[in-house]
Amino acid sequence: MTSLKPWADVKVGDIIPVLALPPVSRLNLALYCGASGDHNPIHVDIDFVRTTGLPDVIAHGMLSMAWLGRLLTNWVPQTAIREYSVRFAAMTHTGEVISCTGEVTDKFEHAGEQRVRLSLTTANAEGQVKLSGEAVIALA
Repeated sequence: MTSLKPWADVKVGDIIPVLALPPVSRLNLALYCGASGDHNPIHVDIDFVRTTGLPDVIAHGMLSMAWLGRLLTNWVPQTAIREYSVRFAAMTHTGEVISCTGEVTDKFEHAGEQRVRLSLTTANAEGQVKLSGEAVIALA
């Protein structure tokens, strides 16, 4: 986790540190299957996947959501997260290099806390958004 700027120094439009991930691999997906208990064949069984018309297995949407969670906890402690939601936009394929980004879109005070709202995305190297979302973070 990096040290935070004071709330007064955070501006709308600020970008939090990017989380750049290595290419998605079948090993990543198999490990996530074991950790999550989600053994849907679309994530692990190439023979099954080919019957659907896809060329290869795809990443779990919840894995992408976890990456965005890691983006947040690299910036602030988990206890600072007040809200977190996502919308699934496109499939994440093996071999894709995914970057997770966040931008401050609002600053406000609520319940005695100084908070910021972030717009979040995961996208591949070509810029195709795979997941979009937002989070509310308490900075003080």
